[in-house]
Amino acid sequence: MEHIPAAWLTEAATAAQRQGPGNLLRVVLIVMVLGCVMTGWFLLRGYRRKDE
Repeated sequence: MEHIPAAWLTEAATAAQRQGPGNLLRVVLIVMVLGCVMTGWFLLRGYRRKDE
């Protein structure tokens, strides 16, 4: 079995076009997860001790 990332990307793009309205939900979920990660990082940054 050959591992060809370009072929995987092409197949994924073709499959995504056939999905229909699922693209909007996918984008919303990705943005939500990234927003949660960035919010957590921002909040946890404030609790870092500055021992300097």
